[in-house]
Amino acid sequence: MDDDGRRGLRWEIGLVLLVTVGMSGLRSLVSLLDSLATPTPLAKQTVAINVPQAKANILDLLGQLLNVTSLLAWGGLGIFLLWRSGVALRAIGLDFRSPGRDALQGAGLAALVGIPGLGLYLLSRAAGVNLTVAPSALGDTWWRVPVLVLAAAANAWAEETLVVAYLITRLRQLGWSENRSVLASAVLRGSYHLYQGFGGFVGNVVLGVVFGRVWQRTNRLWPLVVAHTVIDIVAFVGYALLLNHVSWL
Repeated sequence: MDDDGRRGLRWEIGLVLLVTVGMSGLRSLVSLLDSLATPTPLAKQTVAINVPQAKANILDLLGQLLNVTSLLAWGGLGIFLLWRSGVALRAIGLDFRSPGRDALQGAGLAALVGIPGLGLYLLSRAAGVNLTVAPSALGDTWWRVPVLVLAAAANAWAEETLVVAYLITRLRQLGWSENRSVLASAVLRGSYHLYQGFGGFVGNVVLGVVFGRVWQRTNRLWPLVVAHTVIDIVAFVGYALLLNHVSWL
C-alpha cells in the first residue's frame, strides 16, 4: 500500500471512530472525570446503562428502538467499508457456514469471561474504584424485556464489528503487528466503559484482549457477537428482574 493509501486509511479509521465508539470513549472519560470531581465516593455513585428516553411510554419505546437502530448502523458502517474495499464477509467470519458451532463457541466464551467479569466488577466496587452500575433503569413495561434483549444484541453487534473486525483489519492493512492491533482494540473497548470507573476500564481491556485474540486465531466473528449478546442479556434482563429480590445488585 502506498503512502496515499495509508493516509486515506488513517483518515477513515479516525472518522469512523469519532462518529461511533471513539466518541463514546471521549464522553466516557468526561463522565469519569465528573464522577471523580464529586465528593461522593465512586462506589456510592450509580450509573445506568439503559435509561428512559422520554416520559410518555410509547415515545420511550420509540427512543429505545432508535438507539438500537443507531448501534446496528454503527456496526453496519464498519462492515460496509470493509466490504467496499474488497474484504469478504467470509474473511472476517460473518458468513453462515457453521451457525451451530458459532453459537456453541459463543456460549462457551460467554461463560469463560462472564463469570470472572462479574467477580471483577464486585471486587472493584468493593475497593471503591468503580461506580455501582445499573444495567437498566427502565420502568416495568410490557416492552422492557424485549427491548433489553434487542439492546444487548445491538451493543454486541456494534462493538464486535467495529472494535474487532473493522479496526483490527484496518490496522493489519496499515502494517501493525497482531499484538499491537489487539492491544489497540482492547484499549478502545476499555475507553468507552470508563464511565463505570477504573474497574470497568480494566475489565473491558482484558475482555478485549481475549475477544481480539480469539478472532485473530479463528477468523470467526459470530462467536464474539453471540458471547457478547449473552453476557449483556444476562446483565440487562437479569438486573431488571432481580433488582428488588437480591441485596448485592
